[in-house]
Amino acid sequence: MKLARRKFLHLAAGAVALPAVSRVATAQTYPTRPITIIVTFPAGSAMDTAGRVMAESMRRSLGQPVIIENVSGANGTIGVGRVARSAPDGYTLVLGLWNTHVANGALYVLPYDLLMDFEPISLLMKVPYFIVAKKAFPADDLRGFIGWLKANPNIATESTSGVGSAQHIGGILFQNLTATRFQFVPYRSVSQAMQDLVPGRIDWTLASTGDAVAPLRSGNIKAYALTARNRLAVTPEIPTVDEAGLPGFYLTNWSGIWAPKRTPKAIIARLNAAVVEALSDVAVQRYFTDTGAEIFPRDEQTPEALGSFQKAEIEKWWPIIKAAGIKAE
Repeated sequence: MKLARRKFLHLAAGAVALPAVSRVATAQTYPTRPITIIVTFPAGSAMDTAGRVMAESMRRSLGQPVIIENVSGANGTIGVGRVARSAPDGYTLVLGLWNTHVANGALYVLPYDLLMDFEPISLLMKVPYFIVAKKAFPADDLRGFIGWLKANPNIATESTSGVGSAQHIGGILFQNLTATRFQFVPYRSVSQAMQDLVPGRIDWTLASTGDAVAPLRSGNIKAYALTARNRLAVTPEIPTVDEAGLPGFYLTNWSGIWAPKRTPKAIIARLNAAVVEALSDVAVQRYFTDTGAEIFPRDEQTPEALGSFQKAEIEKWWPIIKAAGIKAE
C-alpha cells in the first residue's frame, strides 16, 4: 500500500510539473512558426504601414514570418480583445496606441483589463502634436491665441478625428489649463479635419507631425507650439508649449507592443530583443523620422518601461476623460 501511495504521489507531482516544464521547453525553442501582430487599423493606414516596417525587421531577427493582421472596429477594442483572449504563447501580439491602451479604458466598458490582461514588450515611437490654426486666425503666437479664446468664449471651432480622440481629449485638457471655451467639431478622420482647416472652415486643431508639416511648409496654416518637451528636428523653428507659454501641456500619440497575460518571460525577452534590434535598423529609423515620429530612447525600450509609461498615462488621462463625461459613440 505504501509503495502504491508513493507511486501515486510521484505521478501526481509529475503531472502538476508538466505544464511548467512544457512552457519552459516551448520558450527555449520559440519561435517555431509564424507570429501574428494584430494592428487595430485598416490596411494602408499609417499604423498598418508602421507595423509592416517593424514586422519585416523582426522577421530577420526571429527567423520566422511576422504577419500583420488588420482587425479594426470600435476604436481598436475588437482587435485588442482578440489578443487578450489568445493563447499566451508569443504567437499573437498587438501593436497598440494611446487610444487603444489608454483612452479606451475610460471610454468603453471593456471585456478585458488594459493593465492586467497583457504583458508589455516594448515602447516603439511617439508622435507629438502641433497647436495649429487657420492662416487668417487673429493671433500670432500661443499667448495671443489663448488670449483671443478667453475674450471670445464658445466662438472658435476645433476639429477632431472623433469623440474620444486625442484631439478631443487634448482639447479638453487645453480648456482646463487655459480657462477657455470653444466648440468641438468631430470628423471621421484627421485628414478630413485638416482639409477643412486649410481653407479656414475650421479655426484650429491639434495636428500630428505627419499631418501638419506639409501645410505648414506651404504656408497654408500657422503653428503656435509643439506639445512636447523638446523641439523637433523637422520643424526647429516651432517652440514647445513650455517655451510658448503653456508649460506642461504634453500630448503625444505613442505606440507599443503587447502579448497576452502569462506569456513566459523568456518569450517576452526574445520578442523584446527583436523589437530593440528592429528599432536600431537604419531603414526603420528612417521610416519613423520621415513620418515625423520619434523612437523611444534605448533605455525605455524595455517591458518594464512600457508598463510604467502606460500606467502613468492612464493615471493622467482617465480622470480628465471621466470628469468630462465622455463616452464612446
